[in-house]
Amino acid sequence: MARVVLLLVAFGVTAHAWRQPAGDVKILCSTALRRVVEDLGPRFEGASGQRLVIQYGTSTSLGQRIETGEPFDLAVLTPELIDRLVARGAIVAGTRTSIARAPMALAIRSGTPKPDVTTTRALTATLIAAPSIAYAREGAAGLYFTGLIDRLGIAREVTQKSVLTESGSQVSQAVATGGAEMGVLPLSEILGASGIDVLGTFPRDVQGYAAMVGGIGTGAANARAAQQFIDFLMSPDATPVIERAGMERPRG
Repeated sequence: MARVVLLLVAFGVTAHAWRQPAGDVKILCSTALRRVVEDLGPRFEGASGQRLVIQYGTSTSLGQRIETGEPFDLAVLTPELIDRLVARGAIVAGTRTSIARAPMALAIRSGTPKPDVTTTRALTATLIAAPSIAYAREGAAGLYFTGLIDRLGIAREVTQKSVLTESGSQVSQAVATGGAEMGVLPLSEILGASGIDVLGTFPRDVQGYAAMVGGIGTGAANARAAQQFIDFLMSPDATPVIERAGMERPRG
């Protein structure tokens, strides 16, 4: 706790100022950043006196909820969706913050043999041979994967055996229970999930990332605390948590 308070003071805000209650902070957050927020969120709450009310989902589904008028203080979604919401006046442009990114990876049921995915050639052969592959139809990983198999020229073979889900957690469940041979997810959603292991990240020449970008709503009821939480996520002390979750800070 003392370390967290010192971190908050380092931002130039006194501990007393941080503990002034200003209501709940409603956050709509992509599941790719869930492990990070579940670790850092309670630390922020304890040091600031704010309560985070967080709802997780695919970036696409959360973006649709914002576009239909759902109130929120902070959204953490893919860059494309944040930029679209900025353009539509739902998010304050100046609050756009690139927080972290997770490489795309393949999951396999724990204890099963791991086929080769270390090169694009090996990956292509493995995807063709796999009996079934699960991915969320509207998730960042699913959108990446459908584009990838099209570029590899194997969309027809893979699509006919795809197990489409509504969320990343359903992908994990399908792989863990044998409903799918393998699943496509951001690495951060595989690490720590029950019943599945990381088969491997995608080869460098075809790798993609689930980038997480935060932005404060133009109608935010608690914009000040939302900005403080963004600052907390961007602090150097948060970086080891991000790395343990299988993510990295954005480059460039």
